[in-house]
Amino acid sequence: MSLTELIAGVEGHEKTLTVFNADEGTIGVLREQFHDRNVSVSGEHTPSGKPDAFTVLADEDEFVAAADIESVLDDGNERTEPGFDGDAYRPILDHLDETMFTSYDIEQMVAASREIEDRAWRVGKGTLHSGFQKLSILSGQMNIYEQLAQKGSLNVHAYAVPDADVPEHDTDLTIHVERSDEIERSWFVAYDGAGVDVNKCALLAEERDPRSFYGFWTYDPSTVDWIIDHLESTYGLLESQ
Repeated sequence: MSLTELIAGVEGHEKTLTVFNADEGTIGVLREQFHDRNVSVSGEHTPSGKPDAFTVLADEDEFVAAADIESVLDDGNERTEPGFDGDAYRPILDHLDETMFTSYDIEQMVAASREIEDRAWRVGKGTLHSGFQKLSILSGQMNIYEQLAQKGSLNVHAYAVPDADVPEHDTDLTIHVERSDEIERSWFVAYDGAGVDVNKCALLAEERDPRSFYGFWTYDPSTVDWIIDHLESTYGLLESQ
């Protein structure tokens, strides 16, 4: 199975987010919030009206997760992540694991990537795998990835097709130069959590339209492990380091 096939498998399963005991305004806000996700949002009320507003995510008839409204609503707060470029960004990853997003632009993809990179930075060990599509794109991110490669005992791998020279660097960043259609069309960031399942996370997307990405993020350890195993078994040979 390829990365594209994994994305297609997630895309084929639309999830349902049921909002209980909330007003129509809140339900409308959630519909707008997830308009670019493969999620159907509907509202219901329990007979007693209790507990207070909460959400239930289901995949067909299978329960996936439940959360209170506050943890699902995008509050718009911005935060700054230490150790990178210092720019503020709004968190984009939510707890709706493995739901498809559509038409994410570069800004959204960078914001989602930064959250996974920040988790790896904070843990400071384990292995981070990131796909940049092209070496010319990687060159523009070298300041961030050299910082990551210098953090604790964190191992950092970058993947790209050769459209430019390999960026020079003085760190232990490992650059995989691959002549691969899969690498050229895929944007991914996968962190193995230093072997701790609750720390594992990944973002995987493909470019279907020019600079417009379709994919998903996941906190499921088995899915993260599969992505990393696929990368290591398929692109294990290094052309440049």
